[in-house]
Amino acid sequence: FCARFLNKILKGVKMQTILLLNGGKAFCESGGKLSAALQEVAKETLESLGLNVIETHIDKGYDETQEAQKILSSDVLIWQFPGWWMGEPWIVKEYIDKVFMAGAKTGQFLIGDGRHRDNPNKNYGTGGLLKRKKYLFSTTWNAPLNAFEDKNEFFGGIGIDGVNLHLHKAHEFVGMSALLSFTCYDVVKNPKAEQYIADYRAHLRKVLG
Repeated sequence: FCARFLNKILKGVKMQTILLLNGGKAFCESGGKLSAALQEVAKETLESLGLNVIETHIDKGYDETQEAQKILSSDVLIWQFPGWWMGEPWIVKEYIDKVFMAGAKTGQFLIGDGRHRDNPNKNYGTGGLLKRKKYLFSTTWNAPLNAFEDKNEFFGGIGIDGVNLHLHKAHEFVGMSALLSFTCYDVVKNPKAEQYIADYRAHLRKVLG
């Protein structure tokens, strides 16, 4: 009786779906290997937690409409990409431009920009419809942690989320909310691959376990 009752409960529970988005790219000295390795770590870890995982490797090509549907069918988006010239690779921004627009055109991602003609100066950015969805940025940088967090260093103490503010706002615009970001620092001059992998597994288990 207990087994039948438990199975009945489990059948009524929707398995959470995670969309892994690999924004790594082979370019100049970068081969995209660390992004690919961390993407695989995420897949293995999340599947071990009983989550449903789907993937897109952006640089291999994609259909914008199909990607919009993948986002609609997912509960969480996890982005994996390197920091290049103080931002994401261009293929990541292109994906957002094209796929988010595809979702906007169908009216499934947002209804306008949130403003009303009665007061057009208020509520910009509140028209998003994906309010039940979350996202997580996992990024890799040559810069050390201190460069982001020390007010006297290059990024002036704004932290990784300050550097990625524009990406956070793009997701907030369609209604999503952020999960705690993960970052690998100093990956070129002081790489610690085994530590990155262990830390990322622990991070995913903490945030999504």
